[in-house]
Amino acid sequence: MAEGQETALVPSSMAQGQPEIPVPSSIAWGYGTAQNPGAILHGPGTGDSPKWAQPRLVLPLSPQTRISCKDVPAETLYDVLHDTRYRSKWDSNMIETYDIGRLTVNADVGYYSWKCPSPLKNRDFVTLRSWLPLGNDYMIINYSVKHPKYPPRKDFVRAVSLQTGYLIKANGDGACILYYLTQVDPRGSLPKWVVNRVSQFVAPKAMKKIYKAGLKYPEWKRRHDPGYKPWVYPEQNTLPSVSLAELSVQHAESLENIDETGLPEEHLSTSDHEA
Repeated sequence: MAEGQETALVPSSMAQGQPEIPVPSSIAWGYGTAQNPGAILHGPGTGDSPKWAQPRLVLPLSPQTRISCKDVPAETLYDVLHDTRYRSKWDSNMIETYDIGRLTVNADVGYYSWKCPSPLKNRDFVTLRSWLPLGNDYMIINYSVKHPKYPPRKDFVRAVSLQTGYLIKANGDGACILYYLTQVDPRGSLPKWVVNRVSQFVAPKAMKKIYKAGLKYPEWKRRHDPGYKPWVYPEQNTLPSVSLAELSVQHAESLENIDETGLPEEHLSTSDHEA
């Protein structure tokens, strides 16, 4: 390979349906099969640095983690999940998000801060994200990393994405199915009512919002730099380069643990978190 030449995180075996993606040493992913399209694996590993891993198959996703998106093509929903300029239009829980740097043509590092319902403290994340077109389908995954220039902030609780992923599968003409999986450590001793509310409402409602965003995206994009899609056209990406050597997997145990178990449910602010 010529000096300075970039390659995607995909080997030639992709043609045989065996893509490789960077994952933490404790996690491996599977993109599934026609019989079980939403299968995900997390398995054992060693060390603290990201490694290459072949996707493998394990558990089917539950019905709450998928949504059928009529009138939204798979490529449109893929654009919605990538386009940080559009995110503020549909993600009312977002405080701030931005890209930090790129690793390759299909992997980058980014920052995201999340507005929690009062009186809980707001959370933020630094994650490594990679994405992969799979024919007419698409996969996006992320996990938390440590970046020396983006340490935890005093005004946020640094949370940890152990594994978060989207699988977008084409479903006939102009429609798709979105599969969503997230495993997050919010870094805090949370009241049981918070855990129950998140598990019952937050993920399903987030998926509905993504679907609605997909319906409105084409018109919005026509008025906002329609040709700009660096996730599709990597030559448009002007982010500074980041080396894997600068990063390490963010382990939850190394972060401050906030005790919020005493917060009463009746003081929860009315917000988009409620169903």
